[in-house]
Amino acid sequence: MSDVAKELDTSGLNCPMPILRAKKALKELQTGDILRVTATDPGSVKDFEAFAKQTGNELLESTTEGETFIYRIQKA
Repeated sequence: MSDVAKELDTSGLNCPMPILRAKKALKELQTGDILRVTATDPGSVKDFEAFAKQTGNELLESTTEGETFIYRIQKA
């Protein structure tokens, strides 16, 4: 069973769209819920690190599978 409350595919989108979509998706979740985001923008790695620090949400995981970047973010 997955611990992910919501999955978001931002493949094909460039900065700042993956962050903006993630921000919107997190608003729909409860504190402690986990959002899984997939992206293809290489710049999203630094973007999601900065986003987590600025918003107080926790970046639980940042991995790469081929040319796809996967993030797990826990809502603060």
